[in-house]
Amino acid sequence: MDGDRVRLQPWTEADLTVELRNDAADMTVFLGGPQGEEVVRRRHERFLVGQADGTIAPFTVWSDAADEPVGAAAYWQIEHHGDAVYECGWFVFVPHQRHGYAQAAVRLLLEHAAARADRDTVFAFPRVDNAASNALARSVGFVNTGVEDSEYPKGVPITVNAWAFDLRALR
Repeated sequence: MDGDRVRLQPWTEADLTVELRNDAADMTVFLGGPQGEEVVRRRHERFLVGQADGTIAPFTVWSDAADEPVGAAAYWQIEHHGDAVYECGWFVFVPHQRHGYAQAAVRLLLEHAAARADRDTVFAFPRVDNAASNALARSVGFVNTGVEDSEYPKGVPITVNAWAFDLRALR
């Protein structure tokens, strides 16, 4: 990052362009490939509705070194093994990868979730073969709780690492 500041901006109607740009083969290698504009538009609408009702906290990721978002990060409410927790996800566009933006964004995302103080744990579920996301989870303090079977997109079985972060550490 070399001194440039990373910040999260709350999701807006205009951020559909960020999701559309993310729906590319090089960005969705570990997510089953591009899903198409209609699926992306529906996800964008879910982000806006979830943001309004407090069930999803979506953000664009910005760097002082760029004139446009470098990626996005979000967390949302789920139940995991019967516990009310958050799940989080993130991406940084290929030209901006390997600059520390994802790590900084996830740290900011965790601080935001901790400040809400309504859940104690955030999970990330990268595929076991997604070395970069698994390394990022470890580097920001997530603890690997084991391998689990999952689906993404819905109906497509995948194997993931379940990484947990204890938000109480940030309170």
